[in-house]
Amino acid sequence: MLNIFVCEDNTAQRQIIVQTIQNTVLIEELDMQLVSDAEDPYMLLEKVKTSQNTGIYFLDIDLNSNMNGMKLAQQIRLFDPRGFIIFITAHSELSYMTFQYRVEAMDFILKDNPAEAKVKIRECLLKAMERHTLETNKTHKVYTIEIGGRKIGVDYDDILFFETSSNVHKVILHAKERQIEFSSTMKELTSTLGDYFVRCHRSFLVNKNNIKEVDVKNRILYFTNGETCMMSTRMMKGL
Repeated sequence: MLNIFVCEDNTAQRQIIVQTIQNTVLIEELDMQLVSDAEDPYMLLEKVKTSQNTGIYFLDIDLNSNMNGMKLAQQIRLFDPRGFIIFITAHSELSYMTFQYRVEAMDFILKDNPAEAKVKIRECLLKAMERHTLETNKTHKVYTIEIGGRKIGVDYDDILFFETSSNVHKVILHAKERQIEFSSTMKELTSTLGDYFVRCHRSFLVNKNNIKEVDVKNRILYFTNGETCMMSTRMMKGL
């Protein structure tokens, strides 16, 4: 998942940017979420510091602060070197500064044509999603889930375990930061996921690399984020 951040000191313009982003994410069914829209660059930076996902940043350059958009981008790069930075401004003459500040901007969108700006915001979101998916697939093994035409990729390293759902022919993926229910069976998952995962119970398939503790007496597995699942006596030896 990609996190989206917007920093714009003009409230009306910020609302237009946010609405365009939300509409695009909804219509295109993108695996993204808007985390912060702020007028204060320092408030936005605090959100960036605690974000665990790669970000997309829509930044105004003139923020009526002692930290302008270029300086904010420099700070963002310290915490998210792979993030996608897009500048939105009324000052076309400032585009050269993206090279001066060495922030590797994805795009530079001008506010003077609102209709064109909306098109470019959409294009940037789609481009960022495409690049992130390609990069993730190159560097990590990814499990892809398809729900209603929407494809969601989850790094193997982020998956804790799969659990049989109370809904027929469905399972629940437990990741470090979210849960996703989708159509599948334990039999299908066991045959496709490989050595990362091991069956510890008829209702659970676990990522052995994310197990923090094994309580053999009470037959409970503890994972790195504090979640737990059961372990059957019959499958304990194999685990």
